[in-house]
Amino acid sequence: MAESGPGGTGGVASGKSRFDDIYDRPDPRMYFSRLAPLEYEIPHHAQPVFRQAAAERAALDDGGPSRPAVLDVCCSYGINAALLNHDLTLAELYERYTSPDCQKLSTDRLAARDREFYAERRRPDAVPVFGLDVAAPAVRYALEVGLLDAGFTDDLEQGPPGPGLRRALAEVGLITLTGGGSYITDRTFTALLDGARRPVWVSAFVLRTVSYHPVVRTLAAHGLHTTLEVSRTYPQRLFTDERERRYAIATVRALGHDPAGREENGRFHSLHYESRPVAVSDSAHREPR
Repeated sequence: MAESGPGGTGGVASGKSRFDDIYDRPDPRMYFSRLAPLEYEIPHHAQPVFRQAAAERAALDDGGPSRPAVLDVCCSYGINAALLNHDLTLAELYERYTSPDCQKLSTDRLAARDREFYAERRRPDAVPVFGLDVAAPAVRYALEVGLLDAGFTDDLEQGPPGPGLRRALAEVGLITLTGGGSYITDRTFTALLDGARRPVWVSAFVLRTVSYHPVVRTLAAHGLHTTLEVSRTYPQRLFTDERERRYAIATVRALGHDPAGREENGRFHSLHYESRPVAVSDSAHREPR
């Protein structure tokens, strides 16, 4: 998910653009067409991070009957699942879904081609991936083309998980997040972790305009230790206009960050947080403020 969904960290500030309409389409062509000019790139940066986290989590023998699943929160059309489990780049996905040939296809024909496309590129180390997003059309498409092993549209900001998601949570070992930190809160993470039956890790990319501290406290209450990568920030996308740029600069300053060289240069930037049941000893990380 890029920028969508209701709710969020106390509501989305009026200065930040919304993209709700790109998630109610029956396929991802509008998603890529709208985000390409804005150079939305955080799934590209998350790809190697999530692959490493998924591999490390899968290697942990927690006594479960099967490999732990990844739950991608705010999954939209399954972009993170596509990049995690297939020999693909985000640039190739942009090229595919914005091409003139692709634009001519019906949704049914595109889905048929996508099933073949992803099956041919499936990695041998692919892991089970579940998706969670309130955008039902996007989740349906990701399921139809085989990117998700299970998909759910429960709004955990508004209520508890339904029976299907509760059953699925028993298999989850890693939760991933890119772009949705502006729209979900600690309520969602509480619901997910309350339903967990295996040790759960969390790998999250969160905009610097968002305070992740309430989530960190919730994760700590569930026995997870969170570290913040301090060696870099990750560019998310270009601002849509000057209004959004001013909003981002003011907000990151209010949260104690320096926008110089980042938001001041015209892009949202994200921070990377890792949460695991044991403390991570890594000089590139520190405790989040």
